[in-house]
Amino acid sequence: MRPPVVHSESASPETEPNEPILADLIDDEDGESISGDMSTVSITSSILAYRRRYGRTYENIQSTEYWAPNDAQQNYGLDLTHVGLFFTLGEKLFLAPVEEPKRVLDIGTGTGIWAIDFGDEHPEAEVTGTDLSPIQPAVVPPNVKFVIDDCLLDWTWPEDHFDFIHIRAMYGSVPDWVDLYSKAYTHLAPGGWIQDLEMDVKLQSDHVKLPPDHVFNVWADAFYRAGQKMGRSFDICKGHTMRDNLKAAGFVDIVEKKIKAPMHLWPSDQKLKRAGELFLEALEQSVEGYANLLLMDLLGWYREEVEVLLGLFRKEMRDKSKCAWVETTVVYGRKPFGNETTTN
Repeated sequence: MRPPVVHSESASPETEPNEPILADLIDDEDGESISGDMSTVSITSSILAYRRRYGRTYENIQSTEYWAPNDAQQNYGLDLTHVGLFFTLGEKLFLAPVEEPKRVLDIGTGTGIWAIDFGDEHPEAEVTGTDLSPIQPAVVPPNVKFVIDDCLLDWTWPEDHFDFIHIRAMYGSVPDWVDLYSKAYTHLAPGGWIQDLEMDVKLQSDHVKLPPDHVFNVWADAFYRAGQKMGRSFDICKGHTMRDNLKAAGFVDIVEKKIKAPMHLWPSDQKLKRAGELFLEALEQSVEGYANLLLMDLLGWYREEVEVLLGLFRKEMRDKSKCAWVETTVVYGRKPFGNETTTN
């Protein structure tokens, strides 16, 4: 079973990055266990002929060659992250003021968990999830479907088609964000909304000083260099870049929110504590898959160097006293109506 479907009922107060999260550093011995299992849809063998590197599998679409694995271990981490974000966003699947959407597009849907949860929550909506890999479950709500597609290529849907386009965790994957947002603009109906959520790769702390040579900073700097080499940034959520890119694509009523995603069980707030537990387990599942291809194939690190970095990173991320968190940026904006005067 994948992590349980989640539903939006109540919201907790938003936490801005300049506001420290209250910490609870008392050890928790009886944390709830999480287990998962993935199934896939049946499609052509050519797409299923995954690349194999370092004992892991990767998608095989030559136009993109995505850097993270697509195997069960990595996908379990994606589902854990989804539920962690649900709690971090105040038990919400999204923040944009979307009401009664008829057609919804989830770009980079991954395991499809967000699209499935949205479809359950909005049975009146037709939800389409796209991804490079067919890693979504075979049994889904009747109003949800998945398409193997590369969002960087030309989109084949009609113009003015969708009421809501959702993008999440595409860092390190997009060479031109304004172009991606512009594609979304073209295929959104006037008055429709776009939302993008991106997470930084650097773990930070308000409670302890992390010097430049701390493993959290070494880890992030390596990913930033890899992104520069690929021409696909890993620091898209820094500053106001996402907000400015939405504006450049033509969107109005743009809102930007900077949120702290906790890593570990240190927050005193119970929902954020649960989120931190989920994010920590997601990292446990994912860090090796994140590092292998980028650090060894792209940056030329030796395997021994990567193993040392991973060992240090795991040791520090498991240290509850670090009170680590990751900056998470959410931006959303609206496509204006044709006769609307824009001031944004």
